[in-house]
Amino acid sequence: MKDLARIPVKELVRSDTIKSKFNDVLGKKAPQFISSIVNIVNSNQDLKNVDQTSVISSALVAASLDLPINQNFGYMYLVPYSGKAQAQMGYKGYIQLAQRSGQYKRLNAISVYKDEFHGWNPLTEELNYTPAFRDRDKDEQPIGYVGSFKLLNGFEKTVFWTHSMIDDHRQKFSKMSGKQQPSGVWATDFDAMALKTVLRNLIGKWGPMSVDMQTAFLTDEETVDDVSNDIKDINATETDEAPASDVSELINNNDSSSKNTKKTSSKTSRKAKENSNQEVLDGFEKEIDDDADTNK
Repeated sequence: MKDLARIPVKELVRSDTIKSKFNDVLGKKAPQFISSIVNIVNSNQDLKNVDQTSVISSALVAASLDLPINQNFGYMYLVPYSGKAQAQMGYKGYIQLAQRSGQYKRLNAISVYKDEFHGWNPLTEELNYTPAFRDRDKDEQPIGYVGSFKLLNGFEKTVFWTHSMIDDHRQKFSKMSGKQQPSGVWATDFDAMALKTVLRNLIGKWGPMSVDMQTAFLTDEETVDDVSNDIKDINATETDEAPASDVSELINNNDSSSKNTKKTSSKTSRKAKENSNQEVLDGFEKEIDDDADTNK
């Protein structure tokens, strides 16, 4: 049996079994999405060096949410960390999922600069803000970030985070972002990730949570801490598992997050999904074995 973790993504996605998995999720959009996976890995040497099944698994998370993984779009990122690829939501991804829920009348998050900010009252949520829209110098950093929404039922909420609050939060809860010096997406686009943090906190604490939104929270690099009734970004537990030698990680890990967010599914539906996954697993292993026999 070949070590799937070391088979290049461009070869993995040629498998009929893997194609079928993406077709089941995306339909006619599957070929274009699969091409984007290959392009992203080809343009990122770090992603080439991680467990390649984890790239497919992370891409399946994005596919299940129908979010593009092109980094330039800012919806979802595939981020290399500790030898594996992990799915990381962008702020535009959270906005997209909120829009689909059909419950938001208004939702936005923006950067706030020193000449625009005149005070913030966290109790009344009154922001003394005077817009000064203009092109900013690259060295001019925002002093904070504000997020706000209004639901169709009239409920409103606004939050404001200073730049220091965002950076402290990043260092404490986002393992993939580096320590004092930002790394990864945080290094290349700090403002976008700061807006994501504000929106994630805003929606997670006070917004309606659709099934897709719950899935996004659970499969993002950060998860929800229900014990304290507070949205905190905590890291997934690392394991010492060896690189995958079969496709079970690729299929079952993705399905486990789906099961956690759909507790109302019937036992019959869960059993059908398990059988479907086993068929995918068996089919892919057979393809690998057939290829090996052919090459002997």
